[in-house]
Amino acid sequence: MSIIGSYIPVVIFLIVALAVPPVLMFIVYQLSPRSKAADKLTTYECGSVPIGDAKIQFNIEYYLYAIAFIIFDIEILFMYPWAMVYIGHGITEIAVVAMLLFFIVSVVIGDLYMWKKGAFKWVK
Repeated sequence: MSIIGSYIPVVIFLIVALAVPPVLMFIVYQLSPRSKAADKLTTYECGSVPIGDAKIQFNIEYYLYAIAFIIFDIEILFMYPWAMVYIGHGITEIAVVAMLLFFIVSVVIGDLYMWKKGAFKWVK
């Protein structure tokens, strides 16, 4: 297979990825019910009257947990391509063990660091 031929699945994936959202949005627009009532354009449609201001300050701990989740999620994201490199080279088992050790060690170190910094304590 030529180099250009190896990019055919990528091109197909990109075409599908770019075509699906507009097609789905068009289908939803065509099938969704429409109402011209004035209540439809208000902030809440559930029947309750809005109380207070929409701007609420969240506790910083929510953001710390979100950042910790993103860090570990990105680590998981990079594990798949890393593992795919070693398939078929005869060292798959060694690579998997090394990857798991790296993952476990980095998660433990990350958790210990966040625990030491007090990221897991809720301040009231």
